[in-house]
Amino acid sequence: MLHVLLLGHARHLEVRGRSFIIMMMACTFSRARASSWRRLSTGHGSLWYSFPVPVPSDFAECNSSQLHQLEQMLLNTSFPGYNLTLQTPAIQSLAFKLSCNFSGLSLSSATLKRVPQARGQHARGQYAWGQHAMQFPAELTQDACKTRPGELRLICIYFSNAHFFKDENNSSLLNNYVLGAQLSHGHVNNLRDPVNISFWHNQSLEGYTLSCVFWKEGARKQPWGGWSPEGCRTEQPSHSQVLCRCNHLTYFAVLMQFSPALVPAELLAPLTYISLVGCSISIVASLITVLLHFHSRKKIDSLARIHMNLHASVLLLNITFLLSPAFAMSPVPQSACTALAAALHYALLSCLTWMAIEGFNLYLLLGRVYNIYIRRYVLKLGVLGWGVPALLVLLCLSVKSSVYGPHTIPVFNSWENGTGFQNMSMCWVRSPVVHSVLVMGYGGLTSLFNLVVLAWALWTLRRLRVRADAPNARACHDTVTVLGLTVLLGTTWALAFFSFGIFLLPQLFLFTILNSLYGFFLFLWFCSQRCRSEAEAKAQVEAFSSSQTTP
Repeated sequence: MLHVLLLGHARHLEVRGRSFIIMMMACTFSRARASSWRRLSTGHGSLWYSFPVPVPSDFAECNSSQLHQLEQMLLNTSFPGYNLTLQTPAIQSLAFKLSCNFSGLSLSSATLKRVPQARGQHARGQYAWGQHAMQFPAELTQDACKTRPGELRLICIYFSNAHFFKDENNSSLLNNYVLGAQLSHGHVNNLRDPVNISFWHNQSLEGYTLSCVFWKEGARKQPWGGWSPEGCRTEQPSHSQVLCRCNHLTYFAVLMQFSPALVPAELLAPLTYISLVGCSISIVASLITVLLHFHSRKKIDSLARIHMNLHASVLLLNITFLLSPAFAMSPVPQSACTALAAALHYALLSCLTWMAIEGFNLYLLLGRVYNIYIRRYVLKLGVLGWGVPALLVLLCLSVKSSVYGPHTIPVFNSWENGTGFQNMSMCWVRSPVVHSVLVMGYGGLTSLFNLVVLAWALWTLRRLRVRADAPNARACHDTVTVLGLTVLLGTTWALAFFSFGIFLLPQLFLFTILNSLYGFFLFLWFCSQRCRSEAEAKAQVEAFSSSQTTP
């Protein structure tokens, strides 16, 4: 038996609209036919209706066109008062009359009256509604009032199950809730002040990543649609609440994805502190190196110019990395986060490219001692080191700008009442394909190339030392050279490929410490090479002076 509660004195609701809305809301309730009866209360009470509606045996019969018709009915239905509420055990629908002086609206499931359930249904826990809330900003009606000033209509439709929103992956949703909203007179998107959607739960989320998503029609090659995280940010204020901040209106949910290798929350604070301190030191060291380079009065050779380009790329990488978490916070527009994410990706690709260029240049110096002149060598390397990464990033943006934006990093957190998780956000690559190809793949190729060059360089240096008269006296110098070449070629970035199993925790600390201080290590290499060149120049001057004074 289907029960539909109409609040807000809905006695003037059209029969056609009422019947259609009830029929649509029946699609998710029961497979049995409702008995044919009707009850009308008097006075200022509520109205209860029940119709003999045959409910489809397959939920797929309630297709997208029927849902759009339901939305249009709610948008166009006339009713007295400020709001209209319709409820079944499976669907809650609300309609609000808004004006252009709209100052915001907060809705909570705690204020909605519960619809009576059939006998035995509550005991089985079917369609048991948990707590949820939606908060709409005052900015919601601004664009609509510019084009068509007057009365607006806001509708909200809540589903207690996700059968109607099935994608190709059969994704799992938190509580199986889907909360939707729509404003009359056009779509609402790119809000500066986001819509806040809260979901409360009492589930154990160990090993799961939660992401706020919306239903995107026609996405992922599906006729109806698929879940997408574009325009939404995920926060978890407490172990029982998930907060979604989205810049548009549609149907929202919280996607649950199993992630067995989450980072323990206890390590988040020390890793963050190490990254902050290390990157700050590297920024200062890189700035000092670049300033000393430009302040030097000596003739600058191609080798020094290559080193300075590497320093510049590391400087850009550290700056964008430190700004990334701050730009992922809610007050910052998502467009700024997208731009910073693209800049961070560009800085990383440039840094990796200049590391590979250092390896190539080392090969030329040791392998081709003679006849290594290349016309406009540094200019060509500059086009390669800065131009190719820019081309790759622009290509990603032109194909789909949503590949960059707020990226959620799941972290384990041990709450007092169980194990949960929290999300750490940063502006980064959001597309798994782009991350696999242009982050891990690109970094893997450059690291492999430089490791091969490093092994070959060490073998070449050892062969040259064997020919020397006193190899033991050069042991310290060789050790410094090996460490310097290891830093110069950025081989420590290969640690990124050991983030699994028992290597995860050591890899996290080693990778964070070594690579956050990468700019500082380059500064030490720069200082050692400068001191070495000055010492050699001084020795040459002294040798020349002694030869002149000798009779």
